[in-house]
Amino acid sequence: MFHRTGRRQGHRVFQSVVLVTGASSGIGRACALDLARQGAHVYAASRRPAEDLAAELRRELPQEAHLETVSLDVDLGEAVRSVIAQIVAAAGRIDSVVHCAGFGMGGAIEDASDGEAKAIFETNLFGALRVCREVLPTLRAQGAGTIVLVSSIGGRIALPFQGLYSATKFALEGLAESLSMEVRGHGVRVVLVEPGDFRTGFTDRRTRLQAAGSASAYRDAFMRALEVIESDERGAATPEPVARRVCRILDSERPRLRYTIGPFTQRLAVHLKKALPGRVFESILASTYRLDARASRAHRGRAK
Repeated sequence: MFHRTGRRQGHRVFQSVVLVTGASSGIGRACALDLARQGAHVYAASRRPAEDLAAELRRELPQEAHLETVSLDVDLGEAVRSVIAQIVAAAGRIDSVVHCAGFGMGGAIEDASDGEAKAIFETNLFGALRVCREVLPTLRAQGAGTIVLVSSIGGRIALPFQGLYSATKFALEGLAESLSMEVRGHGVRVVLVEPGDFRTGFTDRRTRLQAAGSASAYRDAFMRALEVIESDERGAATPEPVARRVCRILDSERPRLRYTIGPFTQRLAVHLKKALPGRVFESILASTYRLDARASRAHRGRAK
């Protein structure tokens, strides 16, 4: 199941054992590599074959780094249970989990099918739930541990035509808030990391709703908004700052519940949403994502 990079040197005791999900690309990959470079014993999990991912990550790590790769689909409860059990059996413990697995989906909410909605919730929300549920008995028994859930600024501010993705992240935020209070007395910390735009493979892997094609009443507005969204993502920084933040969180004795990281304007927007009237803030977003009300009225006129 596991594929190891690096060599064990004598009886070296690793500072921490960390499971990173979604480690094959983007933020998860950056976290796995940075944590391994910092001396953690990292288990990097993704849907990719473990051997392929290990060969790829090995090229970016010093020989003494300790990173093992594991194939894991967080949609499958038995797979999550088995992987965590094997890590505990091999390493003797798990100190932290950095949960990054997830994907994006674009299109109008009206165009979403039940199957598409269920698919993104299955991974983005229930995948996180499965990982938390399976690792918590170990963390509680240890009386210590940290769960970092990678959410999104999209879990604080819903964007047009990203409604299903934002819905999963809003739900993840609520899950983390409750979980943090429930497990605090057992010595377990829960932290939300809310990235804004970073340049990762997330943009190219974003799926589109099947009904979001030319027949959709929202087609033109969706394409204008998507152009802005993808331009911002492709022009953003690479995700290493998020990984560095995660490392600092795991080193902290008393981390906060939330850390928002990304471009200044996006972090500012989180505060503006709380400060401005709802209609004013919505108008700002509509303008940002080129939602032309006149075009919408013209479309309704043609429909008549």
